[in-house]
Amino acid sequence: MPRGDKSSYTDKQKRQAEHIEEGYEERGVPAAEAEGRAWATVNASSGGGKMSGSGRGKKVSTAPAKKGGRIGGAASAKRSKAAKSKSAKKAAATRKRGASKTTPKSKVAKKSARKTTARKAATPRKTSARKSVGRKTARKSARKSRST
Repeated sequence: MPRGDKSSYTDKQKRQAEHIEEGYEERGVPAAEAEGRAWATVNASSGGGKMSGSGRGKKVSTAPAKKGGRIGGAASAKRSKAAKSKSAKKAAATRKRGASKTTPKSKVAKKSARKTTARKAATPRKTSARKSVGRKTARKSARKSRST
């Protein structure tokens, strides 16, 4: 089979490649490059041609089709340097304003911490009972070791 022959691909795979190719061309990718990328995506997702005798039975993965969205950055690339700088300065000012204020959550957290500290101080400690149990077991084991 000559290189570039698409006879081993199913009709569905051919439709997928066509659709992917159109998407690339809409984004400004040259036709030859778009076709190559489209078939590479189909190969990556389905493992090559699915016609009889050529890798039938492999699972289809949708990961390669979703990969493009993670690259991103087109919207940020279109903005001017001044616009990005202005936006960054505005965000920094907002963070600074928020840091100077005391949030209601922190007040609630402080109040609950005070309550738990007060509760701990009010309850009697039970450590002496625990210590005596520990001492008793230590004595028993010491007696056993002496008697043997």
